Amino acid sequence: MSKSVRISEEFHEFVSAHNRDDETIEETLRRLIGGPDPEAVAGILSSDTAETMRERIREK
Repeated sequence: MSKSVRISEEFHEFVSAHNRDDETIEETLRRLIGGPDPEAVAGILSSDTAETMRERIREK
């Protein structure tokens, strides 16, 4: 599934300027923000633990 997000023209230019030839925009954004690779974190939490974390975040 994919989602669309609105970003300013300036931010798009910034990301595009840092985009490597072999990267998608998502890969560039993940690299720039230090986000995890989905493959690296898949399956770390059990469904119960993940739901508990979601509930606690909602409470905050």
